[in-house]
Amino acid sequence: MQQLYLFISGPLLWLSFGIFFGGLIYRVVTYIRGLDWQADRVAYQAWPALGLKGALRSIVHWLIPYYSVGWRAKPLYTFIFFVFHIGLVGVPLFLAGHAVIFKERWGVAWPTMSMGLADVLTIGVMAAAVCIVIRRIALPEVRIVTTIYDYFLILVSVTPFVTGFLAVHQAAPDYNLWSIAHVLSGELLLVLIPATKLWHVVGFFLSRGQLGADFGIKRGYKGKGFAW
Repeated sequence: MQQLYLFISGPLLWLSFGIFFGGLIYRVVTYIRGLDWQADRVAYQAWPALGLKGALRSIVHWLIPYYSVGWRAKPLYTFIFFVFHIGLVGVPLFLAGHAVIFKERWGVAWPTMSMGLADVLTIGVMAAAVCIVIRRIALPEVRIVTTIYDYFLILVSVTPFVTGFLAVHQAAPDYNLWSIAHVLSGELLLVLIPATKLWHVVGFFLSRGQLGADFGIKRGYKGKGFAW
C-alpha cells in the first residue's frame, strides 16, 4: 500500500500535471489561432486599447458575484455557482496539506487556509454540487440540454473533495484507502480538465475576454471605416 501511494503521489502526479498544463497550453493556442482574421483579429490589432479595456471590464464583471446583469437575473443560482467554484479552486490551491507537499518536494511555498475554512468550503462544494444536480433535473430548460456527460463531470469534480474529507476526518475505517482514492481522483480531474468542458477554468477568460473586447471596440469606436 505504501509503495502504491508513493507511485501515485510521485511519478503519476508528475504525469498528471504534465497533461494538465500541456493540455491547457494546447487549448489556449488553438483557441487563439482559431480566431477569424477578418471578424476578430483585424479589429483587435487596430484598436488594442479599446479591446483590452472591454475584455478586462467583462471578465471583472463576471468574476464578482451579482456584479453583472446575468448574475443578478438568477440570484440563487449565482450563490450556488460561486460557492461551488470558489471551493473548487480555493481548497486545492490553499489547503495546508497540499502546500506542504509542494514545499517538501519542489521548494515552492505560498499562503494557506485554516483547516476550518477548508472544511467549510469543502462542505460547500459538496452541497452546491447536489444543488446543481437538482437544478439540472428540476428545470426543463436545463434538463433538455443535460446529458450523462454533464453528470459525469460534476461527479469527477466533487469526488476529490468527498474522498479528501473522509480521509482527513477519518470518517471511514480505512484511512489509506481514502487517501489513495483522493489522490487518484484529483489526478483524474487534472487529466480531464484540458480534454472536457472543464477546460473553462481557462477558457472562461478567453471567451469572456473576447466578447468584452468585441463590445468594447464597437461601443468605444467613434470614427468611420470599421475594420469589419
